[in-house]
Amino acid sequence: MKGNFSSMAFLTIDPIMQAIYSHPFNEDLIDGVLSIEKFVYYLQQDSLFLVDFARALAVGAAKMSDEKDTALMLHFAQQSIQAERELHALYFKQYRVPPAEFQGPAAFAYGSHLLERASLGSVAEGLAALLPCFWIYRQVGTHIRKLANMDNPYFRWIANYSGAEYSLLVDKAVDLMDRLAVSAGDEERDRMFAGFIMSSRYEFCFWDDAYHLRSWPI
Repeated sequence: MKGNFSSMAFLTIDPIMQAIYSHPFNEDLIDGVLSIEKFVYYLQQDSLFLVDFARALAVGAAKMSDEKDTALMLHFAQQSIQAERELHALYFKQYRVPPAEFQGPAAFAYGSHLLERASLGSVAEGLAALLPCFWIYRQVGTHIRKLANMDNPYFRWIANYSGAEYSLLVDKAVDLMDRLAVSAGDEERDRMFAGFIMSSRYEFCFWDDAYHLRSWPI
């Protein structure tokens, strides 16, 4: 009997999660001492990445056999563009900075990975690659909120990913993933795990790029 896909996947990436929790970007975010320059770099890159994320969700929606699941995937795509873009816009206005024009290394690689999995893989493979972006952000947001003070300058970001509304969205994505995984064969599940793990690595790289203000070498 196959185990629950999401539970097994989350357990598999525990070392990656520990590295994400202890990354200096997130530790400084907890303490409220993260430099504005690094936070802005992160926001600018995230704003560009979300376009690829939403496109990958839309590709997955087109592959769904159930119209309710199609609508759910499109809802995920809409929320990623609308709700998170509004958060970005607030900070861009506060810090008086424009959105970035070009993706950095991690954002480009991560977005390309999601689009490749959504386009060339099965619908379950595509969602498995997308799931870390949902789940890891909830985990990180919840972790940081437990430790951060209310007067943290980045509390609005923290509250967004630790809130009940976002958590409900994540629960729906996890439930859909587990329903799709039930009918997946062994080889397909192996590809699902591989895509899930790779996306989790890219999540770490995304924060690492922001902390080091990483750009293209040439």
